[in-house]
Amino acid sequence: MGEGLVTLSLCGDVMLGRGVDQVLPHPGDPELREAYLHDARAYVGLAEAVNGPIPRPVAMCWPWGEALAAMEEAAPDARIVNLETSVTRDGSFMPGKGVHYRMNPANLPCLAVARPDVCVLANNHVLDFGRTGLEETLAALADAGLRTAGAGRNAEEARAPAIVPVEGGGRVLVFSCGMSSSGIPHVWAACGRRSGVAFVAGPSVAAATELTGRLQEAKRPGDVVVVSIHWGANWGFSVSRDEVRFAHALVDGGADVVHGHSSHHPRPVEVYRGKLILYGCGDFVDDYEGIRGYERYRDDLRLLYLVTLAAAEPGAGVPVGVRMVPFQARRMRLERASAEDAEWLRATVDRAGRRFGSRVDRGPDDILTVRPSRDGRQRT
Repeated sequence: MGEGLVTLSLCGDVMLGRGVDQVLPHPGDPELREAYLHDARAYVGLAEAVNGPIPRPVAMCWPWGEALAAMEEAAPDARIVNLETSVTRDGSFMPGKGVHYRMNPANLPCLAVARPDVCVLANNHVLDFGRTGLEETLAALADAGLRTAGAGRNAEEARAPAIVPVEGGGRVLVFSCGMSSSGIPHVWAACGRRSGVAFVAGPSVAAATELTGRLQEAKRPGDVVVVSIHWGANWGFSVSRDEVRFAHALVDGGADVVHGHSSHHPRPVEVYRGKLILYGCGDFVDDYEGIRGYERYRDDLRLLYLVTLAAAEPGAGVPVGVRMVPFQARRMRLERASAEDAEWLRATVDRAGRRFGSRVDRGPDDILTVRPSRDGRQRT
């Protein structure tokens, strides 16, 4: 943290279950109940068919690859990931779901090596093995000393922010919620004393008002507030008017950063009233290599978002710099993307963000930067 600045490391879905879990030192039960594949090791085979053999077992740091050095170099005050898997040995598959993710709790050092300050859990895979699996997930993360937000043993716990102290006395507050548009079943909602996720049915005015009310109660001078949302379709760059209004309402209500995820590839970036909105960060760690049908989205390319914000008034929460470090997934490991692939990402995110007036530049080091519109107009 520089004087008067807070730097955040943000990424999209971190999916350490299924195939990734199988290459780690303590693979769990590989059973799947998917329509086409019934063994998680088959995803390892798909990846190897595309990019070559994966050594087994890999080191706990393997899936993060060169992203670890990028995070260390940035020295963020808070590292925030969407942990999109249950962490359980339970074998009780949640009925009615086509895809289930779980990682063996013994493989949690693979998550801990990235030193996340907050794991947001309001997503469509954290209850893949029911509420018993959720209980084990929460206990395993707590035992590993990892903060969570967005899921809990009751509604109050699920809705509470994770709080990260930063140098100088300030804090980063992370609120997490998930919407049905990302595939979260309504019955997963935490309610009263029932465990579950912080569920939002849709991007309505009422939902934004309720969330910003809790935000304003918790926020103190010097705090940076991140609202992390699992929402929207897996594929495509469009953002609905309701989603835009919801994100804007969060900023109007005091959020400094809106951290969206669920899409398997990066979606538009917007700077609204001086605050950053990431509509979809894309996947970061997963076992998707070799899965065909969506090649035009280049979901093998990933972005690490490094966001530096002013931490003091006037201008608290305003992004001083938004850097995006491009990676490519190969053999279930993140490597720095080539100059050609970095340019593809730049052009794609730039084109998607023009509706919002934001532009994306690429530096000589292939790091992408966000340039908001000069006139400040928002095209919604």
